[in-house]
Amino acid sequence: MFFRKDYQTPGPGIRPDEPEKTGPARLLQIIQLEAGSIFLLNLLFLVSCIPVITIPPAIFAMNQVIRKMMLDQPVLCFYDYRTAFRTFWKQAYAAFFLTALPLAASGFGAWFYLTRAGENPVLFAPFLVCSTIFLVSLLSSVCLYGVLSTGMRVKPALRLALTLGVGRPLRPILAAALGYGLTLWGILQLPISLVYLLLLGFSLPALLSNFFLRTLLRDYCPVSKEEEDSHLPS
Repeated sequence: MFFRKDYQTPGPGIRPDEPEKTGPARLLQIIQLEAGSIFLLNLLFLVSCIPVITIPPAIFAMNQVIRKMMLDQPVLCFYDYRTAFRTFWKQAYAAFFLTALPLAASGFGAWFYLTRAGENPVLFAPFLVCSTIFLVSLLSSVCLYGVLSTGMRVKPALRLALTLGVGRPLRPILAAALGYGLTLWGILQLPISLVYLLLLGFSLPALLSNFFLRTLLRDYCPVSKEEEDSHLPS
């Protein structure tokens, strides 16, 4: 009952007659409107990651909530997060292993061959192969979570994520640099960054990553009428 009273209450939004802002102004507008949800989302993510095995659905649920912020839809953070966590756990594990395994394997391969290429220049060839796979996986991974958050099935979502990551790399590069970079920085700076990680260390990088992907997803993954209606308060 604590949260149910808010389920039918629209969240903060932008007036219909207000011109759409772009760039940093739009980002600041989203942060201003959703500041409370961003803090709560980070807490929900940390708590739901405690069993470790639940990390994949936690990542997916966080991206689902942030997707609604990008679309300026009412965000009921606890309800939306819990619903996405319980409903899309299969997609979440698929997305996690489709991104984590190639990144880990190609990253290790690139490091392995690079450290030995000085003694045997022939090993530069497999190093280039592994580093290319790593780069493609990195750029496609940020796109995959964004595409899946639109409701697309895993196989077509994976194809589209690869196409966007390779064919339209500028925004995925920015998304990966901020999404992965800020998160990695926060973890490596422990314990100095503990407060940052507890308050914003995961939800803010995810928000920044999705912000740079929003126009790409808008152009290639337009929101269907059913998806729009499913998020409207009844």
